[in-house]
Amino acid sequence: MTNKAGQVCSHEVQGDAAGAPGSRSRREFIARAGGLATAGAAAMTLGPETLGQVFEIAPQEPTGDSDAGLFVTTSRRNRAAQIRHAAESFNRQAEWPEQPSNGDETLYSSRIGNYSKGLPHDARGEVDPQAYRSFLDALELEQPAAFEAIPLGSPPGNRVKLTNPQSGLAFDLEGADSHQLAMPPAPALASAETAGEMVELYWMCLLRDVNFLEYDGNAKASAAAAELSDLVDFRGVRDSFGNVTTGTLFRDPLPDVTRGPYVSQFLWMHTPFGAERVSRQMRTLMPEDDHMTSYADWLAIQNGIPPATQATFDPIARYIRCGRDLSQWVHIDVLFQAYFNAMLILLQPPDSGDPLTGGGIGAPLNPGNPYHSSQTQIGFGTFGGPHIATLVCEVATRALKAVWYQKWFVHRRLRPEVYAGRIEIHVTGNASYPLHADVLGSEARQAIVDGFGSSLLPMCFPEGSPTHPSYGAGHATVAGACVTILKALFDGSYVIPNPVVATPDGLSLEPWTGEDLTVAGELNKLASNVATGRNMAGVHWRSDAIESLRLGEALAISILRDQRGCYNEVFEGFTFTKFDGTTITV
Repeated sequence: MTNKAGQVCSHEVQGDAAGAPGSRSRREFIARAGGLATAGAAAMTLGPETLGQVFEIAPQEPTGDSDAGLFVTTSRRNRAAQIRHAAESFNRQAEWPEQPSNGDETLYSSRIGNYSKGLPHDARGEVDPQAYRSFLDALELEQPAAFEAIPLGSPPGNRVKLTNPQSGLAFDLEGADSHQLAMPPAPALASAETAGEMVELYWMCLLRDVNFLEYDGNAKASAAAAELSDLVDFRGVRDSFGNVTTGTLFRDPLPDVTRGPYVSQFLWMHTPFGAERVSRQMRTLMPEDDHMTSYADWLAIQNGIPPATQATFDPIARYIRCGRDLSQWVHIDVLFQAYFNAMLILLQPPDSGDPLTGGGIGAPLNPGNPYHSSQTQIGFGTFGGPHIATLVCEVATRALKAVWYQKWFVHRRLRPEVYAGRIEIHVTGNASYPLHADVLGSEARQAIVDGFGSSLLPMCFPEGSPTHPSYGAGHATVAGACVTILKALFDGSYVIPNPVVATPDGLSLEPWTGEDLTVAGELNKLASNVATGRNMAGVHWRSDAIESLRLGEALAISILRDQRGCYNEVFEGFTFTKFDGTTITV
């Protein structure tokens, strides 16, 4: 066979097919469980932005009982049931998408293009076929006992376990079902796009310790931009001439993400947390603290053996300055931490009497908030602070369930560390894999070989990637969901007063005096920073990040849609700008 570059590749093909297990039966289960679908037909005639109108079909009606309390209770019971049925009917009757994978699992019987970390592997890092078959059987059967029977590559007393595949089978009672959302196929093993993403990951590794503010004028950053510009298929941000520059390097194609410093204001600004004030200085890693650079360590970790090395920490707390700092921030963050912090900063008004933080931003709420026009009320449990704080967190686990279904039951994409292992085996002549010439001949790969002695991807974390497949990305899906909620709740056009930038040593903040930075732009940048920080650590691909942000966005919109009909206020919907630059009202 030949790849897209015309390069001759020899490897076994035509493995058994393994699609998305259980998707049809799940759809049938939801249909059976739907029960009465009051107002179902009406729900399906309306778009997501106007679904709230459906719930007006349930007015209070007399019950024939003279007890006023019983009148209200019975009427409310009926209306609550109709609201739930209408939302359920909308989701049940909506078109369910196909769930296509990139075909690598069918194409290569050795499963070289798919996730297998934690299972037993041979000396080339290829998974044991019987163990992989058992893994697929568990995904197909969807039975807890079958997951317990998956053979792992590490001994019971020193075992790294698979991370929660059954999460992708959980149901939720609000928003789209996890199986109702889809991602496009991941780039294939042999594709130029995967090769381009790997070249970018090599450059991210080489630039981990370079301050983001110093990319302009840095020789290594200039070389990265030049090589990425010339790749056959690289989908990062380019300038108006079609080139990647040091100003667009490692940035995402989201509205206003290329404006201002690389790091979002919401990762630098001090956070007012009730009566507490939280500095954003972090415990980061020492420069050049890279792991999994020997083949023996790489193979052991693929088999699920705990890492032999440990991280080395900087004794001084610093603000995020570089890729290594950002990688460590997204290594141990709490699931919705970045967005909860952003919410606190947005809600708290400025306070000149607060010597540490100066308070927050005090951004106005979205113009669609119904209490903007009220002369007698403010929001609280609805459309106010507690509602906002809860909703930002609420979407996080729903986002995880959606992406965990994509990870385990649809795509099962290999991690970058494994692709780099395939490169190492290929270039040393121990196997012949279908790898695109763009990565094999890249300047970045050669610089990695010169600096570390192999084509393996030096990892920021001792354990390398987590024990779940690469596509989609959990961090990015949660980022997409939580940031979408924040953009729906706050006025995205508001210009952030008194923006800051970290000093080169990361020990303090100073004023940013460049172009205006808006709430929506810095929220988009926050989502990008968290998603791309995982790439900088070496555990995800560019396409993992971008497509997962979109998945999280779709999930959040579905929850906003379902909640819209539950309010008593006169509410016309929230209008905000999506990641693709289009405007939506929900």
